[in-house]
Amino acid sequence: MLVDYLERGVLAGAIAGIAYGVYMAIVANPLIGYMETLADGREHGGHAHGTGDHSHEAAEHAHAVSEATTAVVSVGSGVLWGILLGGVFALAFYFLEPALPGRGRLKTYVLAGAGFLTVSVAPWLVLPPATPGAELAFDPTVRSAIYVGMMVLGALVAAVSIYGYRRVSGGRGLLGVVTAAIPIVSLVAVTAVAAPTVVESGSTPTALVTAFRGLTVLSQAALWTLVAGSFGWLQARAGVRSATDRREDLLTSP
Repeated sequence: MLVDYLERGVLAGAIAGIAYGVYMAIVANPLIGYMETLADGREHGGHAHGTGDHSHEAAEHAHAVSEATTAVVSVGSGVLWGILLGGVFALAFYFLEPALPGRGRLKTYVLAGAGFLTVSVAPWLVLPPATPGAELAFDPTVRSAIYVGMMVLGALVAAVSIYGYRRVSGGRGLLGVVTAAIPIVSLVAVTAVAAPTVVESGSTPTALVTAFRGLTVLSQAALWTLVAGSFGWLQARAGVRSATDRREDLLTSP
């Protein structure tokens, strides 16, 4: 059964990875290129006219080839990242499904939310996505340690939220949601006050930095959602019933 879960996880990850790779090629890469141009202080224009036409055409051709290559690499990288994420997601779901609240496909979205909080949200509260030209405090070793530490903290917060929901949600769904939200809100509030400034945007306009970070967060959230949705659909298509349903059948069977 574990192998079946892995197969469905890899397929779900491939589906989500294709979408993510296309997003990177169409949206993220051009935005990063524009931000790099701003950071480097390059200007497109003001060149002398009437000279260097062939060189200019050659440069444009090379730039087009470079963009096409980058797009292909982005799609391929997105698929690989999606496959890795889908495989890990399937393994986690196989072992953690009984502990996840909800029924049916809802469990996959709960796990996706916990994974997104652990892998992305918690670390980004201290180490937000760096933009081209950003000034980074501390050396890479320290930043890596901070990132891993925040991932561990994010996993603990996710576990506490799920545990709290399961403890108080019986017949009181709203109270369970509020209880689950308290650890997450507390994490955000504490890091907003106590976390050091690790990334400075440099000369890049603040509005552009905010837009870039927002798109990064939304793209990762969409990736997790697609993995969860595709995996849940594949599970249902294969006729796999949730652990909760199987347990209830055992309890009600004569």
